[in-house]
Amino acid sequence: MINEEYQQLISGIWWPTLFPALAIAIAESNLNSTAVSPKQAQGVMQLIPETQARFGVTRPFDAQQNIRGAMIYLKWLEKQFGPDWVRISAAYNAGEQAVIRHGGVPPYQETQEYVQRVLYYSGQDPAKSTRQPR
Repeated sequence: MINEEYQQLISGIWWPTLFPALAIAIAESNLNSTAVSPKQAQGVMQLIPETQARFGVTRPFDAQQNIRGAMIYLKWLEKQFGPDWVRISAAYNAGEQAVIRHGGVPPYQETQEYVQRVLYYSGQDPAKSTRQPR
């Protein structure tokens, strides 16, 4: 069951991305606000320090600030890639330059599996790779 506090934080920020943003949070940290990855990504949305600085996150373990920063980043990615959640989720995982350089999902196993998980968690059939969740 999705933590209602996180759902409220996300839904209050940008409604059209509720399901994809929750899917990313689940894929990234399983909604763990104290998670730290081997690559030093932090918090519920697993923002790396460079992304934290870029989008004004100064307290990465504060779930509200972490989610807000990630939502700003997701909105920025949507401006870059349109409503293509395959590319948006790939860029969130591998970086927008990797998606641009490869013309789509990069050929990294980690990113390809990540995109499939995000699609699945957002209610899509990953086999169909449609562009916009729900």
